Amino acid sequence: QVQLVESGGGLVQPGGSLRLSCAASGGIFSMYHMGWYRQAPGKQRELVAAITRYGSAGYADSVKGRCTISRDNAKNTVYLQMNSLKPEDTAVYYCNARLDTLGYNYWGQGTQVTVSS
Repeated sequence: QVQLVESGGGLVQPGGSLRLSCAASGGIFSMYHMGWYRQAPGKQRELVAAITRYGSAGYADSVKGRCTISRDNAKNTVYLQMNSLKPEDTAVYYCNARLDTLGYNYWGQGTQVTVSS
């Protein structure tokens, strides 16, 4: 069982930046593909960014060029650096850990990001 704890959310003005962190415990972090998802009120949860166990990253079109996902396997942590934030980035952001070969899929409790002036 993997536990994921997100942090770093908060209130930021449009154009500002935030760095989200997700600390993992209870598993071999380096084996997992990691992702950041978000869910705005009344909307479905959507993928924001993902990074494979090999370090390859991918991004949703809506955040491409503004966000960077990274991982530190020594610290069992995945990060999401978000720049040039827009009001439409407002959502609860969730960390996800996935190990497809064994069917493992874990979620954190989420961290609120609010972009508003």
